[in-house]
Amino acid sequence: MPELLLASRSPYRRQLLERLNLTFTCTAPEVDETPAPGETPEALARRLAHMKARALAPTEAHDLLIIGSDQVATLDGEQCLGKPGDHQRAVEQLRAASGKVVTFYTGLCIYDARTGTDETRCESVRAHFRPLTDTQIEQYLRQETPYDCAGAFKVEGLGICLFERLEGDDPNALIGLPLIQLTEMLQKAGLDPLLMPTASR
Repeated sequence: MPELLLASRSPYRRQLLERLNLTFTCTAPEVDETPAPGETPEALARRLAHMKARALAPTEAHDLLIIGSDQVATLDGEQCLGKPGDHQRAVEQLRAASGKVVTFYTGLCIYDARTGTDETRCESVRAHFRPLTDTQIEQYLRQETPYDCAGAFKVEGLGICLFERLEGDDPNALIGLPLIQLTEMLQKAGLDPLLMPTASR
């Protein structure tokens, strides 16, 4: 049975992957995340996921599957939204998103070190934000402090109240790891979460 490595230190991706009851380790790759000239948000998410998985590839054949993932958010199809990092930038992001649509592109790649091959996909989710007042934004940010989250919210928490609706095949992609697509890709690689014993943690 191949080992599983998540190419990320994100606590949110780790928590998502833990839902599949698989034993895995986490390592953060060193990857330049600068967009290429003219690169679309979807292409950027795909490329970064691929680069993160490949960055940790062993030099020799190894019984290992590496999961790489990255997320790019766009406002009305134009502006890229990253992690705000602090309160003021988070306020600015939520003000800009108020009453508008933010599309999240989550790239996903599995590198199979046994064969030296990989598969890359991208899942998109359109988040329709409610019109938000400054008071609502301030109260929300004070309660959840989502400064390390793209778009300045945590959909798995109180952040769900920011939206009128979500459009997409997998809500987990909004958090950072599309588990429906990942399950299919792992099954193709011979690792079926439904047939594995419960991982010990």
